[in-house]
Amino acid sequence: MGNPHSIDSMMSRKFKAHPWHGIKLGPDAPEVVTTFIEIVPTDTVKYEVDKETGYLKIDRPQKYSNIIPALYGFLPQTYSGKRVAELSNARLQRHDIVGDSDPIDICVLTEKDITHGDIIVKARPIGGFRLIDHGQADDKLIAVLENDAIYGGYRDISDVPFLVIERLKHYFTTYKDIPGENERKCLLTHVYDVEIAREVITRSIEDYNEEFGFTL
Repeated sequence: MGNPHSIDSMMSRKFKAHPWHGIKLGPDAPEVVTTFIEIVPTDTVKYEVDKETGYLKIDRPQKYSNIIPALYGFLPQTYSGKRVAELSNARLQRHDIVGDSDPIDICVLTEKDITHGDIIVKARPIGGFRLIDHGQADDKLIAVLENDAIYGGYRDISDVPFLVIERLKHYFTTYKDIPGENERKCLLTHVYDVEIAREVITRSIEDYNEEFGFTL
């Protein structure tokens, strides 16, 4: 056990950890991951973490009735860089897709009514959506809350009811669209299984370590 009076130990107790860089993904990753939740289904405003301060900020009000149908956040100490983008390039037979330089996004299914974000939860990834947003890989992992009474037993995205997947697909392919414009902002090219989801996580950890040169 480390010295409880060390500078690192005292700093971690005195100051809130940065959600992206200061929270560990967990010893059981990629099977079970610590997830930082930014928004929940009842939010009418889209929140996201400010990269500089680590506090939640208002990204934009939801002008239209497009509400996230699950808990939504990201995986700490991950990064969508060249290794993550390689998966999309290989699957789509392209060479121009790059990572979006953000942590990996994740939706967490649960039967519980979680009333607010800015929390961390343990989640089990079971698959994901391959999204391309203006030439950038913008994967959305799908997970279940660990030990959830209804969803906790799901082990692959094929276990999730069809209508739940359709609601998630509709959200992510329309939430950036502006009524009256014909151009689709986000293109969902594939729904992938648990093994690919784990590979995305593993690659994103490697991208993070290369980009930032450290782990906490």
